[in-house]
Amino acid sequence: MIKIENYVVRAIDKNKSFRVFIAKTTEMVEKARKTHDLTPVAAAALGRTITAGAMMGIMQKNEKDEVSIVIKGDGPIGGITVVAKKNGNTKGYVGNPRIPIELNEAGKLDVGKAVGTGKLTVIRDYGLKEPYIGQSDLITGEIAEDLSNYYASSEQQPSAVALGVLVDKDLSIKASGGMIIQVLPNISEDDLGLLEHKISVMTPMSTLIEQGYTPEQILEGLFEDMGMELLEKVPVDYVCDCKRDRIEKALISVGKSELQDMIEKDHGAELTCHFCNEKYQFSESDLVEMINSL
Repeated sequence: MIKIENYVVRAIDKNKSFRVFIAKTTEMVEKARKTHDLTPVAAAALGRTITAGAMMGIMQKNEKDEVSIVIKGDGPIGGITVVAKKNGNTKGYVGNPRIPIELNEAGKLDVGKAVGTGKLTVIRDYGLKEPYIGQSDLITGEIAEDLSNYYASSEQQPSAVALGVLVDKDLSIKASGGMIIQVLPNISEDDLGLLEHKISVMTPMSTLIEQGYTPEQILEGLFEDMGMELLEKVPVDYVCDCKRDRIEKALISVGKSELQDMIEKDHGAELTCHFCNEKYQFSESDLVEMINSL
């Protein structure tokens, strides 16, 4: 039997008044760290965002739906982009993967300073002509609080978001996980109060994952008195789906004059995928064919 290392569980309470998503993403974030050669601060920032992305991707209704999180702050990390699918496949990158290590007053990695102030944008692509785009201000740059604010201000969906990435002494990812709790319209005042109390005293997600708790055990331990029903368990992974023909279409989109300029100056072109660092080579004859096809 294959052991599923990284996954998200989705659950709802017996009164159908709130829903919960809990993710374990340690190996997925480690894969991203290795792919981009991330420093600890960059790994924490991207790890939190791809963990959130994995849960938000699973929230989509259709298999081909995609959700993107784009964070553009004025901090030295230079922005974060994450794309997640319904099937749990998630990918992402940061503008500056080699950002120096900085700690905040609590002695933790200062993700907020790395991200800075700016905007958080969520793009939901349902395969229609135009995607749904929502935007909100960055509150702290720590990702979780910013997403909670996004849900409240842009989607009018009260949500509590918890995200955590613990980096080991050898710079590998020791633990990573997250939780999104969303309140549904029919919640009672009593249940809302109980829920708010549980969130306020909750142990950090990275600590729970480091201690060996599974998402199911976290769900049971946190909401044992609220009659939770486990709806699904979805494997998640860091997967880039780039292909040569897709990269070629992006190259063609720059137009004839740009392609001709590449031929004259470089006698070809090399494009690198931001998500996986795969390099794609296009010869002079490839570029000529592209020009002829326009």
